Amino acid sequence: MLLRQKSAKLALLAVAGAVGSSLSPMEIPAPDPTKLLQSWMEWERGEATPGRVMANLKTAGMRDLLEDLVAKNPAAQADAGGAAEVGPEIAANWTPIV
Repeated sequence: MLLRQKSAKLALLAVAGAVGSSLSPMEIPAPDPTKLLQSWMEWERGEATPGRVMANLKTAGMRDLLEDLVAKNPAAQADAGGAAEVGPEIAANWTPIV
């Protein structure tokens, strides 16, 4: 019985080694705006936790989509590195929505 278990483990390791060496690098798919919107709407409806929404946005390509939009808009490139400026009256009246 023990010999059979060891043989099974060795066979699995051999297969994993053979498959692992032939795999190509993972290709990253293009951003999917539909999935991004679905994830955002789940958040707005209160159906998903913040961590789940962030994970979904990341895997659906939010960063790539935003980087592409900024690259296409020269005015946005200047603001991309810093925080948006908010006037004192806006800051005083701002209330986060939870």
